[in-house]
Amino acid sequence: MTEIQSRQNTAFRHLARLGREKKYRKSTGEMLCEGEKMLHEALDAGAQIKTVLVRGGGADAASGALLARAEQAGAALYCAPEALFTAASDVETPQNVIFSCVQPQWDAAALDGKEQVLLLDGLQDPGNLGTILRTAEAFALGAVVLCEGCADPFSPKVVRATMGAVFRLPCVSLPLERAMERLRAGGLSIYATALHGDSVPLGSVGLKKAAVIIGSEGRGVSQQALAGADKRVVIPMAGRAESLNAGVAAAIVIYEMTK
Repeated sequence: MTEIQSRQNTAFRHLARLGREKKYRKSTGEMLCEGEKMLHEALDAGAQIKTVLVRGGGADAASGALLARAEQAGAALYCAPEALFTAASDVETPQNVIFSCVQPQWDAAALDGKEQVLLLDGLQDPGNLGTILRTAEAFALGAVVLCEGCADPFSPKVVRATMGAVFRLPCVSLPLERAMERLRAGGLSIYATALHGDSVPLGSVGLKKAAVIIGSEGRGVSQQALAGADKRVVIPMAGRAESLNAGVAAAIVIYEMTK
């Protein structure tokens, strides 16, 4: 295990930039992850681990076995003293391991044959996006599509919130119009969640072969989504609140689709 002693170290600068710069993540095709559990999830999913940085001078027996597994899979192992290790992370109190790996890549073909899909239309909050991906994977949803204006699915905050789902769930970035065309060609009905005069209760439509659109936290679904959907649906609520947090709304939709 190589010890990093300077901020000018190439591996240190690489990890720090992955955590802070979207353009750098895109150019390298890598993402920054944190924690031994996430490393375990990545290895189990067959992700390509590139660089692993450990806090302090080494690891205990249990962590050592995990690191040895990462090294056998081709990862380069480094350690750094507390101050440098913390500076490489994007959070104030990181866990004991941070690492980079190749971003999972899913193209439009990943939607073929899927019968239940969630489309996210301009969803910008990283925490909500990570929660939605985690929930979708937990309920075995077919796929999630990220349309225009969505948060970066490979930002550290999103990746942390997925709790490993980012390695397993088909998550496709595709313009809304193309996504709707492809899904409709596959026989799926398309519904947009919206509080509107002609909206029908979510439970009243067929969801066994469907795609549901969830809009942004501030403006809801776009006019393009409303115009392209077969129907507008709403989650019935007895209270006085007019809307739900996007992550919560998506979780209810996912449950209704897969129950």
